[in-house]
Amino acid sequence: MGCGVTKSEQFHKHSGKAVTTLKAAVLIQRWYRQYVARTEMRRRYTWHIFQSIEYSGEQAQIKLYNFLGYLMDNFTPSSSERNLISHIFRENEVCRDAEWERYFCYQNIEVPEIYSGPHLTFPLTVEQAMGLVEAFRMKKQLHSRYVLQLLLETWKLLRMFPNINRISTCHSKEITICGDLHGQLEDLLLIFYKNGMPSLEKPYVFNGDFVDRGKDSIEILLILFSFLLVYPSDVYLNRGNHEDHIVNLRYGFTKEVLTKYKMHGKRIVKLLQKIFSWLPLATVIDQKVLVLHGGISDTTDLSLLARLDRHKYVSALRPPKKRLMSSVGTSIDSDDEIWSNSRFNQRRTSLTYPKPLGERDSFQNRSLQDFSDRLKANVVENELEPQSRRPSIFNSVTTRSEKEITLSVSSDSAYSDTMEEWKQILDLLWSDPMTPDGCIPNEVRGGGCYWGPDVTEDFLNKHNLQLIIRSHECKQDGYEFCHNRKVLTLFSASNYYDVGSNRGAYVKLGPDLMPYMIQYQASNLTRELSVRQSIGRTERSALKVLREQLFAHRSDLICAFKKFDSNKTGLVSLSEWANAVESVMHLNLPWRMLRYQLVTCKTSDGVINYYEWFNQLAIAGPNTDHIDQSLLETLYRHRSTLETIFRIVDTDNSGFITIEDFRQTWKLLSIYLKMEITDEAICDLAIAIDSNQDGSIDIDEFMEAFRLTDKKSRLERGRSMFMGTAPDLTKLEGDPNI
Repeated sequence: MGCGVTKSEQFHKHSGKAVTTLKAAVLIQRWYRQYVARTEMRRRYTWHIFQSIEYSGEQAQIKLYNFLGYLMDNFTPSSSERNLISHIFRENEVCRDAEWERYFCYQNIEVPEIYSGPHLTFPLTVEQAMGLVEAFRMKKQLHSRYVLQLLLETWKLLRMFPNINRISTCHSKEITICGDLHGQLEDLLLIFYKNGMPSLEKPYVFNGDFVDRGKDSIEILLILFSFLLVYPSDVYLNRGNHEDHIVNLRYGFTKEVLTKYKMHGKRIVKLLQKIFSWLPLATVIDQKVLVLHGGISDTTDLSLLARLDRHKYVSALRPPKKRLMSSVGTSIDSDDEIWSNSRFNQRRTSLTYPKPLGERDSFQNRSLQDFSDRLKANVVENELEPQSRRPSIFNSVTTRSEKEITLSVSSDSAYSDTMEEWKQILDLLWSDPMTPDGCIPNEVRGGGCYWGPDVTEDFLNKHNLQLIIRSHECKQDGYEFCHNRKVLTLFSASNYYDVGSNRGAYVKLGPDLMPYMIQYQASNLTRELSVRQSIGRTERSALKVLREQLFAHRSDLICAFKKFDSNKTGLVSLSEWANAVESVMHLNLPWRMLRYQLVTCKTSDGVINYYEWFNQLAIAGPNTDHIDQSLLETLYRHRSTLETIFRIVDTDNSGFITIEDFRQTWKLLSIYLKMEITDEAICDLAIAIDSNQDGSIDIDEFMEAFRLTDKKSRLERGRSMFMGTAPDLTKLEGDPNI
């Protein structure tokens, strides 16, 4: 009996332990699931922050270029404002190749004896190409004489290539395809280390966006061009949307070249513009796999892409203008609005073209008196009398006989063909896939389109293809399949947003055309971080970027808060704060959850003091106390656009602009933003910056001078890669708290 009781007690004891263990296991499992869910939520909103801000920057650049194009089309040729920007629209100037070669001549550039970098002789050898890779690995710089010579040889070679390269796997076991590199030399070196250097047995396709954002864009180009010269039948380069001099003005490549090559940088930049326009548009492997940078639309036609003159589109962002031809052979740009009466206005207008800048009153209300008269004569007439002003172009010949001089507009069909060519290139370089069927304008980037799986299916069937490999979008794993695995996005720049933010990847294709993916992360730091540490680091970087954007929209946010704060207490509830922020930012983020990371000031009852929140942040700048705060906010909010205009106005690429050019830059910005910026405010700003009173302004110092500071969050320790003057985020690597 006693023994039975003992067994019963033991049973209940063990049973109780099992139940306790089971409960503990359930609790651990539940906790782990919640942890995984929270981690995934953090990962997703971090990624969403980075990508939204990246795309908004691209959209802003396209809008700025459209605005400048509008001024070019509507201002009188003699206007000083037009002269400031006209040089960036001269990409299609007619010039014989021999004249260009004389302009880019390198023979008068001497290489000093103290130069310790690589020396090149042509024809280039594989040893020299590999030596160039090693030299750049050791942080050496190629002399400008050799840069120009290598670029000139590349330009001559590219002019011999078709628009669409067609290659086969039959001569080699496999072909390696790389996506965006964006100036990150470390990624390219790692690819070569893991996969091998380009060779007859190791062909490569590089799918555009070699430049911008990263700090070693010119080195990447020189390496790729050198292997192209050595192996012209085994190295293939497709054009990306960043192989565009207008995009380069904003995202750092132009600045990089001019900084590294102060003496001959202008010639190098100009020659690269020509080279970019001659890069092939796509590559087809074994007649079955199409490799292109952005994507397709519902009108993409490979036969049309194969026969157009790709070099005409030095910038894919500017549509061609209709031209009027006189009997004496002179061509005159038409003032007709190119989009009116065009069938491309339906879906198919894949570039977000600017709306008219406004009626007469809206211009006269601005402080741009020198703009007003010209706009009255040009813009307003264009808007009010589009038909009656046509003959005025030819007033000087109206008294002559119609037989003596006849004018004919290029046929509508010919002009439509030109517009179709431009649209084809724009879609190819800027488009992104989407989940639903259909094809719609890409309003997020501002250029190209979104295309669905039905468009992919129709396109592949039409051209007898089985797979599209494209790049253009950063993916956390370095690659992503969509559209029933018939579209593969490939991105080769690892740690793109911040260290640990994403892997890079490249793909190998053998004769079976089955993609074999290889992933990597180039930074040593990523191998030392746990998953939790990596996510935390990236999240902090994204939140820093987000706080910058919130401050940049300070005025709009305060107006939104005041709508909830009817009693003018300066306080709003958490729910009201979240609703107000989303109404201004439109980022679709979990603001209530992010409140704890974004807002450090709150009262005991949980409401938020929004004035105190913004008072934690301030713009740091030299002698800015007497400058209007709203002007500083405008400067901070649009500083990337402002720097782009600075780079355009700096026609000699010296890095300096005169006080007068500074004033004209702000006038361009004010009319672009449709706001009032007085001459007095501009002068105050110029005086504050020109501390040595030499009559010129250092662009880099100006952009560096105005930054956001926040002592509590140490935001001033580093700034986002999305800002034009931001230092490299890797400077934060030494921070023990990260």
